[in-house]
Amino acid sequence: MELMFIGADHEVTGSCHYLCVNEKNILVDYGMEQGAQTYQSCELPVEPALIDYIFLTHAHIDHSGMLPFLYARGFRGSIYTTDATADLCSIMLRDSAHIQMQEAEWKNRKAKRTANNEQVEPVYTMEDADGVIKRLIPCEYEEKIEVCPGVTIRFTDIGHLLGSASIEVWATEENITKKLVFSGDIGNIGLPLMKDPRMTKEADYVIMESTYGDKYHSEVKTDFIGELTQILQKTLDRGGNVVIPSFAVGRTQEILYFLRQIKEERRIKGHEGFPVYVDSPLAVEATGIFQRNSLECFDEDAVALIKRGINPITFPGLHLAITSDESRAINFENTPKVIISASGMCEAGRIRHHLKHNLWRPECTVLFVGYQAVGTLGRAIVEGAKEVRLFGETIEIRAEIEKLVGMSGHADKAGLLRWLEGFEKKPERVFVVHGEDRICKIFTECLKGEHGQKAYAPYSGTRFDLLANEFIYEAEPVIIKKKGHLVSDVFARLVAAGQRLMAVIYKNEGGTNKELGRFADQINALCDKYDRQ
Repeated sequence: MELMFIGADHEVTGSCHYLCVNEKNILVDYGMEQGAQTYQSCELPVEPALIDYIFLTHAHIDHSGMLPFLYARGFRGSIYTTDATADLCSIMLRDSAHIQMQEAEWKNRKAKRTANNEQVEPVYTMEDADGVIKRLIPCEYEEKIEVCPGVTIRFTDIGHLLGSASIEVWATEENITKKLVFSGDIGNIGLPLMKDPRMTKEADYVIMESTYGDKYHSEVKTDFIGELTQILQKTLDRGGNVVIPSFAVGRTQEILYFLRQIKEERRIKGHEGFPVYVDSPLAVEATGIFQRNSLECFDEDAVALIKRGINPITFPGLHLAITSDESRAINFENTPKVIISASGMCEAGRIRHHLKHNLWRPECTVLFVGYQAVGTLGRAIVEGAKEVRLFGETIEIRAEIEKLVGMSGHADKAGLLRWLEGFEKKPERVFVVHGEDRICKIFTECLKGEHGQKAYAPYSGTRFDLLANEFIYEAEPVIIKKKGHLVSDVFARLVAAGQRLMAVIYKNEGGTNKELGRFADQINALCDKYDRQ
């Protein structure tokens, strides 16, 4: 019984853990790396075609975004996740595939103008996204599910995003059961719409995030509506736009919740009918999913509004931009307005167009409402960049840059400790992941020195024997010297197809001689066709 750390170790994005129980190969999350990465993540210990199950904590791309890549490489196992996460993945993974395909097309057009003319393929395609979405198995919160002999799981609401969960895993091997709890991303308390994180009572091993393991969001409860009202009032009075780079799923819906209340209470003077544009097809679709899952996943305040016949995330003056023409028209409308657009870290999507049109205008405000990873455009702007490059142009930053401090879907240090202290007795070990290098170390030392926990922050590649409660291998950090975009090629697809073929062959062991003989003849015929001496 082995646990191996693959991604988001001493870093924030690209979450992935590997678990082997009774020769079953299991992943917990398989996310995409976003922003600059310091450390190299190790390869999976088995080929994708040999992975039997994936347990998914939530739909954010840094936890789910490489699932279609696995499918493209031969994965055909089952993915267990919550109902709402399955719904969100159905749109988010297709959106991600669309971005991958667009980026590859752009690179190929650019390459044609060079002597090299080297063509690339997308990391994965829409077909891969559709394929992996069909592998999703929706589960209810708090339902115990026997995945296979020796492996039982349960999802618990962790309050980070619609459908987000910590995952309890009961793993049994050699008549010994060990319980692991993967925290996923632990939610902040008091978030609009979302319930507060639920506690888990017991675990032998805890694998927990540490995104804000060195920070406290606020000593007192932040008045987000009051702060947002002030920012809106002064910007609209100047005749400017408030541009909000926002994650399409989760944060956009929370901002809409605040704006509905601001409008209902007529807090903005002189601009009571100010328009709000949500310029993200993904955000529009996600908002619909939020509404369909509201009674199950929303907190008491939001459910109370629904029972009174009030939709908590819509209001008069809300405009949804779907098409490219509708998106472009926003910046040619002179009325001072609020523009909410993705991506939240300004790395892709329509937000970059809105930044191009508004960053240089001193009357405008760019308001950040979420975490900005190292190396992203959003992080550069928040940290005081004087100019940025957008679409081949240098844009001087004259707009006011604001940030809603404490507006985070992640628990702060107090929230992380509160969740860990919810266990009735100390786990055998606590593995600290999903935090920048410095923060991982600080939080781990805090757990050891101040709270008596047996804590450890593994680097990618670290392997742990769960039965013996000891390390098989403690990996050292591998620094990335030069990190490029992940690009696949046709030969890699061919190799992946061969690996999947081997997995299928082993799965057919025990078949009838007639079936196996026909299968062998088909393989040999294919080999004869392509065998090059």
